[in-house]
Amino acid sequence: MFVFDKYSGERLGEVPDASAADVHRAVTRAAATAPAWGAVAAHKRSTILRRTAELLGAKRDALAELIARESGKAWRYALAEVARGVETFEFAAEEAKRLHGETVPLDASAAGEGRVGFYLRVPVGVVAAITPFNFPLNLVAHKVAPALAAGNTVVLKPADRTPLTAVALARTLADAGLPEGVLEVVHGEGATTGEALVRHPGPAKISFTGSPEVGERILAIAGLKRVTLELGNNSGVMIEPDADLDKAIPRLVMSAFANAGQVCLSLQRLFVHASIADTVIERLVGETKALKVGDPRDRACDVGPMISEAAADRVEQWVQAAMDGGARRPAGGRREGKLLWPIVLTHTRPEMKVMAQEVFGPVVSVVRYDTFEDGLRRLGDTPYGLQAGIYTRDIDKAFAAIRSLDMGGVLINDTPIFRVDHMPYGGNRRSGIGREGVRYAIEEMTNLRMVVINLT
Repeated sequence: MFVFDKYSGERLGEVPDASAADVHRAVTRAAATAPAWGAVAAHKRSTILRRTAELLGAKRDALAELIARESGKAWRYALAEVARGVETFEFAAEEAKRLHGETVPLDASAAGEGRVGFYLRVPVGVVAAITPFNFPLNLVAHKVAPALAAGNTVVLKPADRTPLTAVALARTLADAGLPEGVLEVVHGEGATTGEALVRHPGPAKISFTGSPEVGERILAIAGLKRVTLELGNNSGVMIEPDADLDKAIPRLVMSAFANAGQVCLSLQRLFVHASIADTVIERLVGETKALKVGDPRDRACDVGPMISEAAADRVEQWVQAAMDGGARRPAGGRREGKLLWPIVLTHTRPEMKVMAQEVFGPVVSVVRYDTFEDGLRRLGDTPYGLQAGIYTRDIDKAFAAIRSLDMGGVLINDTPIFRVDHMPYGGNRRSGIGREGVRYAIEEMTNLRMVVINLT
């Protein structure tokens, strides 16, 4: 399976395309190694994870270039991803030492008199990790690092379009001292390699990041496994008249168009109070038109190519359908192969694909609203529930949003794209099941073992 530079088309490398038999062998090796790795002292696991962070940091520029080339991510964002990957492993190194249980007051029940109880957190065994193309280092780290910190072994299937960064990470972990067989990497398409991994009886836990459709498929075939699903979103932001636009506008532009909008947290629906809508649109369009589109390795690049021409075709079709239905496009629309210049739309309607579904491309729709209540209703009117944002200086309005939005995260005076790697992160409804963030992922990757001692 060949891997190509998403901008130049140059061949970057090749990885083996795993068969179902290859997946079985990988799971079998990981399962055989699991008891020994789970018995390794926490401080030793922590040392390996911390050493991995150090080695990743030492390779910063080389890793950023690899990310930029195989995913098309602009250099500045590729560098930021490496920094986040380093931090994720640092957090995992810390959490490996904090894994503990609690005592349970059994004598709170009359039947528990004379007994002492406590529980331990123990590794589930083998974790199957399936990761997407848009963060080929850090979203791999968010599955691999907590799994290893908890004492699990891992079978990783990275995205078939961006596997080389995952290979580089696996080599780095080996260089840091990770024993052979603790991390197995298999390559291939989701419909074949991924499905074989999910169906295999060996993994006790599936951790997946990708589309809701694939998430539903995983639930249908996984059987009695623990499952964490990080799925889609059509992220929304609401701008009240009292918002600080000097701070908001640059953040909105970055949030909509970083990584060519191929982020589950990318700003897609922007609801603006009618009294400031003209100003917001004018400024948003101006800053959008100033973005530099092109070679992601160019240090001045803001927006690189989309992951494939098919992805760019789909986005272009959705935008055209919106315009055929009455939407207007004050910015963007130029197309050169995988490059799609960032698009601002107005006069969109809720039923249009660019509003109702996840675009996963460089498109933002600006919608006017008249009252706070109407804006908040529109912001929450989505089947997705990952994160949403509101800009306001009114604390009552902020808390009204916090109380009413059925989201995994509510951002006040920020956009949904904000994430740091130790916070609980995940969505409700069509956006997924479970939470990531190193500590919270560890909780999802461990079992509770209750211990009761009869003293009588």
